[in-house]
Amino acid sequence: MSNNAAYDNAYDEAEQEQRDTAALQSMRPIPRISIQAFCETEGIANPIERASEDRRMARAHLKVHMGGIPTAIEFYQSAPTPNLIILESRQEPKELLNSLRQLAEHCDPSSKVVVIGHYNDVALYRDLVRSGVSEYMVAPISLADVIAVISAIFVDPEAAPLGRSIAFVGAKGGVGSSTLAHNVAWCMSNLFKSEVVVMDLDLPFGTANINFDQDPVQGIAEAVFSPERIDEVYLDRLLAQCAEHLSLLAAPSTLDRVYDFDADAFSAVIDTAQRTAPLLVLDVPHVWSGWSRNTLAQADEIVITAVPDLANLRNAKNLVDMLKKMRPNDAPPKLILNQAGVLKRPEISAADFAGPLNITPMAVIPFDAQLFGNASNNGRMLGEMDAKHAAVQMVKDIAHVLTGRGEIKARKSMALSGLLGKLKRKT
Repeated sequence: MSNNAAYDNAYDEAEQEQRDTAALQSMRPIPRISIQAFCETEGIANPIERASEDRRMARAHLKVHMGGIPTAIEFYQSAPTPNLIILESRQEPKELLNSLRQLAEHCDPSSKVVVIGHYNDVALYRDLVRSGVSEYMVAPISLADVIAVISAIFVDPEAAPLGRSIAFVGAKGGVGSSTLAHNVAWCMSNLFKSEVVVMDLDLPFGTANINFDQDPVQGIAEAVFSPERIDEVYLDRLLAQCAEHLSLLAAPSTLDRVYDFDADAFSAVIDTAQRTAPLLVLDVPHVWSGWSRNTLAQADEIVITAVPDLANLRNAKNLVDMLKKMRPNDAPPKLILNQAGVLKRPEISAADFAGPLNITPMAVIPFDAQLFGNASNNGRMLGEMDAKHAAVQMVKDIAHVLTGRGEIKARKSMALSGLLGKLKRKT
């Protein structure tokens, strides 16, 4: 073996996961394409298999075969070629080029080819590109490398950037997830002068129209029940303007029909909304169904709101564990403890609540019935009722974190001290 052979260097798994998570954050979803990979080693097959399970690859169909180019040649003698073929080869450069020529005899010219080799050779790279190979990668590779190379081939670099979707979901009904979603969205639009779309996914019982004091004739129901009409123009007609930079896709909040949806019911409208605004806040109701699961699986960021009691802890733990399985290459969800410090109510401490979840809360928001009640009953945001209130500052901090303008660590002590101070004053 020549001295320019690339060896399978052992990665620190934890560090590699962190790098992958960071690299994947900015990647767009891969379109609906077919991909087949032919691997010689488990070290290459594993990251490709993991890539196939990533949420950004949800629409693509990827199949991994063990065996390199000879297996691919045999396979395509009787099978049609996919949109993309990924080939691992440990062959020396000259032998590799000859094998690819043989494979080309059985492949559709429109199929793209990515080669993963074990030789770091510039001349080989140039020869492969001249022969029609889309990309040559040198082993070892990571999951993020796989998705990045597919994205480079099939995602239009000139396409408009996609808005960031942030899904709020309660660990239990009545924990204030919707209230926080709406207030955080309002803060984002107000603080950063950035266009924000709020999407109320609780069609029978949604409260966004009440909280924003809106009564639109149309909203999300029209979008969901007419998916064939969904485009940016139609969506714009359905949006209600709540503030200068804030729009709402409201739920009808009526029971005149049954809202049974298939798993992909909201996919088209969410995809379209992401093309119209840089920030999309999804108010996901406390239900577990195919469509709610898919919505959470595909969101860029997830925020779980919980009240500090045992039922919320159990449900939050189940949610965190399931999301880890569904989104193995994403950061864990964010956690907000809400309605904390209710006088004489037994509570689980923030530390004890966070421990089983292995998540530091973004904020622990003290219970203030007057502030939250008055805001809700008057169709106003918390910041409009009392801009200097500690809870309003916490909501602003959450907005900073979710838009990448702040760090969770910087506000852990602040959130806890705010709660502790409130508790001390009551004792």
